[in-house]
This record gives sequence, structure tokens and C-alpha cells, in this order.
Amino acid sequence: MGITSFYFIIFYAVVLLLYYLLPKKCQWMVLLAASILYYLLSGNALLIFYPLSAVIVCFIGIRIMAMAKENGQRLREAGKNPEKRRKAALLFVIFSNIAILFFLKYINFGINTVNGIASWFGVESGIFSGFSWLVPLGISYYSLTLIGYVADVYFGTAQPQFNPGKLALYGLFFPTMVSGPILRYREDGGQFFATHPFDFKQVAQGMQRMLWGFFKTLVISERMALIVDTVYGDYNKYTGFYIWIGTIAFAFQLYTNFSGGMDIALGISQTFDLKLPENFDRPFFSKNISEYWRRWHITLGVWMKEYVFYPILRSPLFTALSQKTRMKFGKKRGKQITTFTGMFVLWFAVGIWHGGDWKYIIGSGLLHWFYIVSGELLEPWSIWLMDKFHINAKSRGMDLLRVIRTFFLVNIGFVFFRAASVGDAFKMLRGALETGNIQEVLSGGIFALGLDWIEFTIGAVSLLILLFVSLLQRKGAVREKIAARTLPVRWLIWYTLLFYVILLGYYGPGYSAAEFIYQGF
Repeated sequence: MGITSFYFIIFYAVVLLLYYLLPKKCQWMVLLAASILYYLLSGNALLIFYPLSAVIVCFIGIRIMAMAKENGQRLREAGKNPEKRRKAALLFVIFSNIAILFFLKYINFGINTVNGIASWFGVESGIFSGFSWLVPLGISYYSLTLIGYVADVYFGTAQPQFNPGKLALYGLFFPTMVSGPILRYREDGGQFFATHPFDFKQVAQGMQRMLWGFFKTLVISERMALIVDTVYGDYNKYTGFYIWIGTIAFAFQLYTNFSGGMDIALGISQTFDLKLPENFDRPFFSKNISEYWRRWHITLGVWMKEYVFYPILRSPLFTALSQKTRMKFGKKRGKQITTFTGMFVLWFAVGIWHGGDWKYIIGSGLLHWFYIVSGELLEPWSIWLMDKFHINAKSRGMDLLRVIRTFFLVNIGFVFFRAASVGDAFKMLRGALETGNIQEVLSGGIFALGLDWIEFTIGAVSLLILLFVSLLQRKGAVREKIAARTLPVRWLIWYTLLFYVILLGYYGPGYSAAEFIYQGF
């Protein structure tokens, strides 16, 4: 049951009514029941065993940590170390969840890698056979959310939740199951269990944001998908400039699909008077790759830095490495070597989070590590060149060039992300250099990529609307700006957008809308 489907709209409407009509003390129970029911209706019902098991494991870990802290004095008198018990509980939670993640998502990655290496030595049939698993919906999102929460409890930055039902709601909240965001309990956990009186403004603005999400996904993303599928489905035929068109279309397909899903999820949550963390901040306006990742999938970046990168840098291994490199190469260079090494691990983790395949590890991980490291190493030369040629580094023109450069580099990564394999990605990048067919594309070839001129025009106009709204967002929330207008103007804007989606969106009988791209991650 996709969140853009008619059945989901009916499901959501019923949940919303029950949420505000039943006694307020039952609100969190309504959301828990809705989350479980949504999971049961969204695929193989037996797969709910995995998220519920993750909740149980985390609950046990939290109880062990709480009991060790409560009985600390008695344990020490008995010759036992309560801190070791708490650490063991934390490791139990982490390794249990990671083990399930590994076997469900990544075991075939290891098998395929071994078989690929074996093929270099003439083994054609492979050494191992792969496994076919049914991967639970949202496994990465609820796993990271729960692991982060238990880690926060361990370090004392979050209060332990001893109600297993409330813990289950926090981990399985249904709007976040498709594509996040990844939650942090110390920031947003308590609101799930508070009472929320009906607030018309919150409900109205939440539905408005949902409508904007439907516009992104049904009007823009679905049209871009047709171009992308055409080009990437036969890249030997569609070479040269076609590959750039297909890749740029994929950039907007992915962005509108993912951020549109976020708008729907955050809009639904707002109608329940719940504020979830933002996951996007106009990433294609970024001036460098580091800024891009501060604006794209924000909650994943925050989680990876807090629970992977910083613990790595503070580990005994990296502390010793830092000391050795500083002694050998100096303070500045030694720090860089240690930091870059830790970043390599970080970006490998980011890449493999996207999927158990080298194309994700390269395209969404290590390639970006290379961008950031090379950018930092080359920065002094860049500053020197600008000074030499008297270029104003802070001018609008330079900022625009930086935005274009960053978008170009990101798109190279998207080629790996979307291609069937690493080999296909390299072939496409090679083919993209053959740009002698620009005239063919501009003279009408572009209308043979899945969209005729009418559909192409609708897609182009919709992208311009997206650009216009994104520019307005630089000065604050657009919904607040609209809310400040007179009633006729507000109605005109929102009803125009509603009919735009109804008339021009891709949905309904006979059409199979694409799944949210990130729901399998």
C-alpha cells in the first residue's frame, strides 16, 4: 500500500479521525495500531516479525542498562562491574540489529564480490550461490533509529522508555517506514506520547505539505522516470548527449521522489501535531559536496557522523594513528591523514547503506569521499589561482559556477547509482563523452525518450514551479507566506495546485506508479 495510492488516503483519513475523536490518552495507541496495520497491509505480513524483534531486542537492552545502573552499588559489592554490563547490553543491541541487516541486505554483496574476484582467475560459475530474501519494509530506517536511541540511553542523552508499546511506536511510526526520516529520541521522541488537541492550522498546513509532496512525486518524478528508464534501459542506443539528459532527469526524479515522500511523511505527521526532522534543504543549490550532504538526506548524514564517524575518531586505534601521523608528518598533515582515513570508513558506510552493491559504495559513498578529500587538498591552489587572476571568490558568478560544478559532480555519482552495474556505469560515462549528437537531440530526438512534446512541456513547467518555490524558500517557509494572504488568494493557490495534481499527475487504474526509490534502503 504505497503512500500515494487511493487506499492509503482512505487509511490515513480513518486514522486521523480516530486520532482526534477518541480520548487523547489513546492517541499514541491509535498511531501504534495504525503503524502495525500499515505494515501488515504493505506486503508479506510475516515480515513484521523483523521490526518487532528489533523492538524487543532494544527493550531488553534498555532494561539491562537501567537495572545495571540502578543496582550499581550492589553489583560492585558483589565484585561485578555494572559499566561492563551496560556496555554489553549496548553491544548486544547493535550487533543483533546489524546482524539482521547484514543477512537480509548484504550477504549477497559479499557472495557476489567473492564470485567476481573468482571470475578474474577463470572461475566462471562462481564459488557461492546467492540467497533470495524478503527484505522488510523500512529495515534500515527503524534499525538506525532504534540503535541510535539505545546508544543515547547508554550515554545518558536520552531517557529510557520502559513501555514496549511506546518503544514500538517510536521505531515503527508508519509515515517514516517508506523512506525515513531517521529519528533521534532525545529530540523528537517524547512528542509521540503527549496529548495533542485538534489544531486546525496544523492539520491544514500538514495537508498542504502532503499536496506539495504529491505534486513532486506524481507530476514530476513519474515523468522523469520515463526518460530515465528509456535512456538507462538501452544506453548503447542512447549515447552521448542522451546520457546527460537521462542522468539529469534521474537527478530530478530521485530528488522529487525522495523529497516528495518526505513532504508527505512530514505533512502526515504535522496533521497529528508531530514535528519530525527535515531531511532536505534545497540540495541542488549547494556550492560544494560537503554542503550538498548537509542538505541531502540530512538525518542520515547526522546519524552517520554521530554514531559512526566520531566514535571512530575517538577509538583507541585512531587515537594511536593520530599520534603516529602527527609525529611523522606534522600536526596539520597528521590530523588530515587521520581524518581522511576516518572519512573513508564513513563514506564506505554511507555507500553500503544505500545498497549491497559496489555501484552504491562508489556512487553514493567513496566517490564523494574522493570529492571532499581532493577539494580540501586543492583548496590552497584554488585560492592562489583566484588571487593571481584577481577573481572575486565571493561573487555571485563564482557561486553560480560552484553550484553548477557541484551538480555536475553529483550527477556522475548518480550514473553509478542508477546504472545496472559498475561496469555499465563506466560504459555510460565513456559514451557520455561522445556528444556529437547534440543537434539530433535538440531537433526532436528528446521527444523520443518516453515523453511527447506535450508531456515534456508539462514536466518542464513543473520543474520551473519547483525552482520558483525553492527560490522563495530562501526567505522562509512558503506555506507561512501563503497563509498571510487573503482567503481568496489562499484558496486560489491551493486549489490550483490540487487540480494540477489531479489532472496532470500519473496515477489511477491502468497505471503502475513507481515505488519510492529509497523505500528499499
